[in-house]
Amino acid sequence: MAQHAPATGTDAIATLQADHHQVCTLLQQYEDTPDPYLKQIIAEHVFAELTLHLLLEETVFYPAVAAQADEKGTRLVSEAMQDHQQLRELMATLQAIDDDTAFEARFHSLRDHVDRHVEAAETVLFPQAKQLLAAHLEEIAVLLQERKAQILAS
Repeated sequence: MAQHAPATGTDAIATLQADHHQVCTLLQQYEDTPDPYLKQIIAEHVFAELTLHLLLEETVFYPAVAAQADEKGTRLVSEAMQDHQQLRELMATLQAIDDDTAFEARFHSLRDHVDRHVEAAETVLFPQAKQLLAAHLEEIAVLLQERKAQILAS
């Protein structure tokens, strides 16, 4: 899995990159932990962080990108939304598994999928979004933080 440097700055893309880094760090901690009980706690943390991240992208970032994007950009947002649905389905499957061995194998699939999601976002979608939303990235970051606070408070 590629290591992602923590993002600095206060714009929307830096905020989402920081989320990516957090989830990737948790996934690495899961891999590095031999203790099955601790693995379960880390996995739950991965699910919570990933679910929050998906919601933030879907409710704030993607609509902003789609509103400014051309046909190609709109297609990228659509593909990212489909990717999110696959991640949700994988998490739901994982949360229904009782067998540790089966969970471990499926969790590796989740990690691979997250890696692909992060790679696509950071190499294709984010650079395009940075151009489309250049004048609005700081205000979108504020919206992301407000939405995050709402989600966490509910």
